[in-house]
Amino acid sequence: MGIQEKIKRIEEDLHRTQVNKKTEHHIGLLKAKLARFKREAEEAKSRGGASSLGFDVKKSGDATAVLIGLPSVGKSTLLNRLTNAKSKVAAYQFTTLTVVPGVLEYKGARIQILDLPGIIKGASSGKGLGKRVLAVARSADLVLFVLDVFQPDAYSILLNELRGLGIRPGESPPNITIEKTSDGGVSVAAQVKMTKTTEDLVKDILRVYDVHHARVIVREDIIDDQLIDMLIGNRTYPKSLTIMNKIDLVNAGFINEIQTRTREKFVPVSADAGINMEALKEQIFQKLNFIRIFMRPKGAEADYEEPMIVRNGSQILDICNKVHRNLKDEFRYAQVWGSSVKFPGQRVGINHRLMDGDILTLISK
Repeated sequence: MGIQEKIKRIEEDLHRTQVNKKTEHHIGLLKAKLARFKREAEEAKSRGGASSLGFDVKKSGDATAVLIGLPSVGKSTLLNRLTNAKSKVAAYQFTTLTVVPGVLEYKGARIQILDLPGIIKGASSGKGLGKRVLAVARSADLVLFVLDVFQPDAYSILLNELRGLGIRPGESPPNITIEKTSDGGVSVAAQVKMTKTTEDLVKDILRVYDVHHARVIVREDIIDDQLIDMLIGNRTYPKSLTIMNKIDLVNAGFINEIQTRTREKFVPVSADAGINMEALKEQIFQKLNFIRIFMRPKGAEADYEEPMIVRNGSQILDICNKVHRNLKDEFRYAQVWGSSVKFPGQRVGINHRLMDGDILTLISK
């Protein structure tokens, strides 16, 4: 039986199996097998020379955000409002047929925003420009879901298509450690109470991926999908923000009603009328979790006018790469004044983690 036949049989089994306590274990194993066979099918396709490339987009700025939405929800108008781009705008579907970049400059940060062609249901399976479009989102720092105020339920469609390509917007990697061993079978050490899955299911899912001897440490109450993601290994976890566009066409009561029945919080805007643009910029900035680093040349004063904007958790190495690609090779040590060190002017190495407001001097060889 070929891989595609196996995939079809498992999908049919999943479709006809009712979800309840008695079937949870069976469904978890089916999902594990399905994910493995789909990965093997993609790998075989790639070895066969089939193109899996997305649009060729050069990343720039301090972070990259992508606009994801159904056709004609106003992504191009929104891009033009937020950035210096000139994306084509028209009142019909599929106006954007390639990726249009723009740069949002806000609070010293330069944020690259990409307007992607509209997503349709089945995009992750290759419909429309599906896989090429979604592939761009894999390397983004932030996914901006753009919804039409008259189609708020489209969020679930967009999320499912992204998840179909291994993109997990708004999630964090599961807090699990899997250490393979040479013998002893699979042992599971749970540091929290497991209510969403069982130890037996964890062991059986590992066996699906030919992991027969390992120590597994579970530090959060995971579901089976999270364990499968961990084993597949090609998942990405960008931040996400939902934007509800065209609010100028409805009243406040209509918007409140949508927010009441929608579990996903959103920023209400009108790209066409320019409503709430500043609030949206602030939300984008906050989601990207930036910190400011003030550079201080040796023997001079710190530059407080134009801080270097980097992501929270950045190290000295990240600063070196941002200043010049060869600087890390010439790096000797750095001096830091601020919250990340014990005393002012402390010498630190290239892997030192910086904090917001730090003052930094780089010393080269």
